[in-house]
Amino acid sequence: MKQRTLGLLTLTLVLIFGPEPCFSQSAWQEMIRQNPAAIDDSSIDWQQRLILDVLTEDFGKVSLLAKGVRKNRSKTLGLLQPFKPLSVSYAGKTDLKTLSQVESRPPLLNLTGISLYCGFYVNDLAHHFLHPYDPHPEVFRSYRECLIGLSEKDSIEEVLRLFEISLLEYAGYGLQLEEDAVNSKPINPEKHYQFYVDQGAVEELNGPFSGATLIALKEKRLNNERVLAEAKKLMRSMIDFHLQGKKLKSRELISKIIKQSLGKDE
Repeated sequence: MKQRTLGLLTLTLVLIFGPEPCFSQSAWQEMIRQNPAAIDDSSIDWQQRLILDVLTEDFGKVSLLAKGVRKNRSKTLGLLQPFKPLSVSYAGKTDLKTLSQVESRPPLLNLTGISLYCGFYVNDLAHHFLHPYDPHPEVFRSYRECLIGLSEKDSIEEVLRLFEISLLEYAGYGLQLEEDAVNSKPINPEKHYQFYVDQGAVEELNGPFSGATLIALKEKRLNNERVLAEAKKLMRSMIDFHLQGKKLKSRELISKIIKQSLGKDE
């Protein structure tokens, strides 16, 4: 009796709503088309397949399987390089999606010399501080502006600090720069401060950071050498704290290159 009732119910639903559509498995997969993106990292898995870690504007960090691009000198492989603005299309039901299409986007970036290594540093930061499938369009735009600045050989220190500030802010580790953490007074540009990650800025007679630097960081206006030097020291301490002992290979490489360059100059 129960089976007959279920059969009649199914027949009634079919008559009212029509038969159930017959979808192929791929039709149920998540389809993302032409999303602005950039290659953050790549690797070869045990099956000799190319796996891409991609930073996208609308979907955050995404892992993509690039099928067939390593065979027959595929033209697509030339596009799948770091620091190239791209549009990617992909699909898949698992965390590892399948790349279906990739196109180049303007502007054409040319990172060389120290700018190239700084680009890898920026990718390192994005890799460590952003979580998979956690979209941050603001970070993507800041990332793109950073690469453009590096490509145009703008003030590299300023370009890097502005990206670091933006990344930490949207990753949930923003700096408390509005007021003294102890007495709640506004930051005074004439005074000096110590900066504690768990508190913020605290006035200190011989503190390593001037109030002018903290205000400049808050306003993202890094326009003199003293501010840039203090900002670099503060941002490095913040980043190191949140990395929790993890090392950035790109940072070590940049330091090594700078030391070698100084040795040659001598």
